[in-house]
Amino acid sequence: MKLGKKHLSMWMLILLLSFGLAACASEPDANSGSSDDDATAGNEEGTGGDLVIDTKSELVSLDPHGVNDVPSGNVQSNIYETLVFFDENMDIQNGLAEDWKQVDENTLEFKLREGITFTDGEPFNAEAVKANIDRITDEDIASQRAFLFADISEINVVDDYTIQFITEEPSASLIFSFAHNGGSMISPKSIEEDYAAMENGETSGSVIGTNPVGTGIFKLDEWASGNFVRLVKNEDYWDGEAKLDSVTFQVVSEDNTRLANIETGSAHISEPTAPSDVNRVENSDVMDIVQSDSLNVSYIGFNTEREPFDDVRVRRAISMAINNEDVVNNLYNGYGTPAKGPIAPGVIGYDDSIEPIEYNPEEAKKLLEEAGIEDGFEITISTNDTTERQDLATFVQAELEKVGLDVNIDIVEWGAYLEQTAQGDTDMFVLGWSSATGDADYALEPLFHSKNKGNAGNRSFYENEEVDALLDEAKNELDTTKRNELYSQVQEILIEEAPLLYTHHKVELNAVANTVHGFYRHPTGDFWLKDVYVD
Repeated sequence: MKLGKKHLSMWMLILLLSFGLAACASEPDANSGSSDDDATAGNEEGTGGDLVIDTKSELVSLDPHGVNDVPSGNVQSNIYETLVFFDENMDIQNGLAEDWKQVDENTLEFKLREGITFTDGEPFNAEAVKANIDRITDEDIASQRAFLFADISEINVVDDYTIQFITEEPSASLIFSFAHNGGSMISPKSIEEDYAAMENGETSGSVIGTNPVGTGIFKLDEWASGNFVRLVKNEDYWDGEAKLDSVTFQVVSEDNTRLANIETGSAHISEPTAPSDVNRVENSDVMDIVQSDSLNVSYIGFNTEREPFDDVRVRRAISMAINNEDVVNNLYNGYGTPAKGPIAPGVIGYDDSIEPIEYNPEEAKKLLEEAGIEDGFEITISTNDTTERQDLATFVQAELEKVGLDVNIDIVEWGAYLEQTAQGDTDMFVLGWSSATGDADYALEPLFHSKNKGNAGNRSFYENEEVDALLDEAKNELDTTKRNELYSQVQEILIEEAPLLYTHHKVELNAVANTVHGFYRHPTGDFWLKDVYVD
């Protein structure tokens, strides 16, 4: 049977009464790609082509255990695979594992597919899986994604193709973590080589980050740093090779240039496409706009360890000064939903009944006066060079000036920006977070648990013992109703204390040449390219 996430926690509770009940998922759908119109509809008869995706920012690394940014993830997800994955409805499906079951409340078991090899010829088996989870949780690796598997206390290799993961406490979210691309399987030979490089003074990921070896539909052909990454299809892929011959992620920072490249035929997809450019695309006879729902929350973060943002009154005042309806309608032409809080609708644990901070500039002025800064102060909003984020920073700058704040904007290159926000070298910053597991645990713990300050996701350096305790309790709660109640409490606190200014849940927009067929963007943001071909 196929197991929906909304049923998973209740199902796990039933397991407490009848251990050993298997949770079988259906086979992956080889034709799951979808699009908005016939111009991008899949055609089983089509095949071939060299797809070029113009992307705003260069990826940071090809090590899926090492980084957590979208440009890297879009490439990685076509090189590596996970034991299970989310289909387009965010239901768990079998991937490299042919089956899985909850043996008891603390033991998750996978039965692995046989006969699969990594692109370097290494066999995929239980030892390879163990090597990957050992690596991502190794403190010396300092993975940004280690929290996904932090609950695992023991790994038991039962036989060549059976592996068990044991937790000290029940973990309702662990199966979702294995569907996240942080659980991507890397060749054990690459892992060994990467550790050997570390012993010689190199940093973690020095081998894997530039020479990826997975089991996926594509493999690396060439990476010209700052220019492009080209992948070619894995002709030995275990589940039928890709239709494309190659896909190139080409770094093109200017929005207009990306669209011009599609118009002239030198590129096929623009990532991203700004809402302000939708009319240009829709009026073109060579490209179409593809809209994709997301599980994203866009936000402006406050460095809560810096004055005056260590004062909740200041954070709430700034939040009150911004009208999220105007953000969506005026900045993004209606492509999005105003955010109430930190979780997107559609994510397990989202509470539609919570009340957001009300837009009220006059009350914002009063709160600033109460905080002792009635004369205002000078602050800097940092952002990377994405048009939407620059536009949001400019909008917020103008709105905050109305309540007496002097705001500067600092635009930083993507890689440097990630480092800057991870180190806390900001006042305010513009970012977003996608709930890539579709579960509140992933939506909240990385951004707000004190153990994840900095690189792991909590870039506001927020700390609240009650929030930490509620998140820890919810992670281990198998009863769906109780678990959602705990997450509702967390959302209420996070709205009240406003470590972030939650602005909107965006719709992903991509201009796609009408010679491209089968393009599909997953709700997690990943590009699914197996069924894509180019006329």
